[in-house]
Amino acid sequence: MWHHPPFILSQDPWDLHHRAERDRQRHNEKVKEVIKQNLGDIISHQDIITAHDGKIVKIPIRGLELPRIRFDPNQGKRVGQGPGGSQPGDIIGRQPGEGEGAGKQAGTEPGVDFYEAEFTIEELMELVFEDLHLPNLQEKGSKQVMADTTQFNTIARKGPLSNIDRKRTLIEAYKRSAKAGKPEFKIQADDRRFRSWEVVPEPQRNAVIFAMRDVSGSMGEFEAYICRSFYFWMLRFLRTKYTNTEIVFITCHTIAKEVDEQEFFAAGDSGGTKLSEAYKLALDIIEKRYNPREWNIYPFLFSDGYNWGDHEVVQLVERMASISNLIGYGEIADELWGHTDAFAPLGQALYERFATDPRVVLVRITSKEDVWPALKRFFSKHPEVEQL
Repeated sequence: MWHHPPFILSQDPWDLHHRAERDRQRHNEKVKEVIKQNLGDIISHQDIITAHDGKIVKIPIRGLELPRIRFDPNQGKRVGQGPGGSQPGDIIGRQPGEGEGAGKQAGTEPGVDFYEAEFTIEELMELVFEDLHLPNLQEKGSKQVMADTTQFNTIARKGPLSNIDRKRTLIEAYKRSAKAGKPEFKIQADDRRFRSWEVVPEPQRNAVIFAMRDVSGSMGEFEAYICRSFYFWMLRFLRTKYTNTEIVFITCHTIAKEVDEQEFFAAGDSGGTKLSEAYKLALDIIEKRYNPREWNIYPFLFSDGYNWGDHEVVQLVERMASISNLIGYGEIADELWGHTDAFAPLGQALYERFATDPRVVLVRITSKEDVWPALKRFFSKHPEVEQL
């Protein structure tokens, strides 16, 4: 006589049951991968920079297909092995249709399918900030800067199937069956347990960011846009990952002044350029409010590189480097310097002095797409500095 087995793991194949969910997750991961590869172009658009929280952003994505074997629909002669005696580089055959086109005509070949992926500003920010960090943070000061981190440390009765906790689910099924006097692993809906997450405040170190901006007359519309774009994403990053980090805003032409956030982004461009005044003001503020023994210090300055008194700036940056975790200088290349690989005069002076100093990071921006690489360059971990 045939007897039932003592327990049943599942009535349906687990793999088949979750195949659709796995395919959806794999598709979403591929979409995110494509988005991350094109972040430089995406985040530079003004409509994204000016978008409010919760707004839906539509991003065109080239059609994604799962790998599969396809036969050649042209049914032409194949290119195979030659008659022998061939040398590397020899052409043994060509596919039909190769060669130059006939000019501007109506095409007959199918195009590439595109569709629009929808993301909220918050989801896009999550992709942008995923690999960014305040570099070289040290344990300084008694005031702790709190940063929110996500931890999967709780169990819930409801949730997405991708987060199901199989071990807990089987245990719940067995406990329920045992209470009913029929110990077995027959899973019901009420037995399912899902891994859930919560946002946990995590103590960080004291940190102050100096956002400095050249507002002299040589900073044109493009240069001003790059400044605003970089600092927009920098502030979003800091306020998402390091919620209590302090930020000091400084604008400078021949005179530097500390301003609020609104004035910093709205400031127009006029006057000459003496960026040493910006570093002098930053050093004065550090002396009065941010003791380097208690604060991690990060000064950033963006300019077009045309400055009066480059040598004085180099001397001040040397002083800043001795008390800062990292100094960032971003140079925005205009039409004259944009066609070369060289820095403008101020950038060149800084490069000659600090090319081998990992505490001073120099970037050169020639297009809107360079804002994202600049963010990554400034806010990577820079492990080499930690050893100094």
